Amino acid sequence: MTLTRAGSLWAALAAAVALGALHLLAPAIRRRLPVPIHAATSLGGGIAAAYVFLYLLPRLAEGNQAVAHVLEEEVTATPARGFVLFLVALVGFFTFYALERVTHRSQQRRQEPTRLVFGFQLGFFALYSGLITYTLATKLDAGLGPAVLFAVAMGLHVLATDGVLAEHFPVSLTTGWRLVLVAGAAGGWVTAVAVQPTGVLMNVLTAFLGGGILLNVFVDELAPERHSSLTWFTVGLVAYSGLLAFATFTTDVGAA
Repeated sequence: MTLTRAGSLWAALAAAVALGALHLLAPAIRRRLPVPIHAATSLGGGIAAAYVFLYLLPRLAEGNQAVAHVLEEEVTATPARGFVLFLVALVGFFTFYALERVTHRSQQRRQEPTRLVFGFQLGFFALYSGLITYTLATKLDAGLGPAVLFAVAMGLHVLATDGVLAEHFPVSLTTGWRLVLVAGAAGGWVTAVAVQPTGVLMNVLTAFLGGGILLNVFVDELAPERHSSLTWFTVGLVAYSGLLAFATFTTDVGAA
């Protein structure tokens, strides 16, 4: 099902509101989960891993070809031009990794990280939410099914990331500061309304976001020191892989 531009923006607004509510209600949601928190985190980790390997990486490969085609007219051919988006994803991975290490170093000294570190983490998480809502509008232009799968994966991923942020900053992360995250989600939608992204820009933003997702999957959601559940991880991995396979199959059949 393909939506009009206006329909995509309205659907993206609903998703932005849901994401903002998720930021505000995340602590209450975690307290009322029908399964232990580690099980829910493992479930989200399985879903995020399936999303990365079966959806994100193939899209990066496709997008990289498009970016390289655009650069053919502007940049002299070099080996680096063939993996521009993967380099952007690596930059995203490194950026979020650097923030993670600064936070972890403070925790090793048995103290909550400084307000400056908290500000950087909060700001990047707000940017993260903004990128999700900004890119979602364009994904809705391509079809409702892929956008819903993206929204589900990102919603669970945001919930898990919020839990890690709350663990790092148990004192600083108050409801008032959570409004910054809500503003980030809203800002992404407003930007999508004001500036319709080009294909190249969307590929670059998706690559940067993908680098952050990869880091959070490997470091936060699948960290060996965390109490995790192989069963729930497998459930998330298999279920979401099945949904992605079904969506891909039905899209290919419809296109044929």
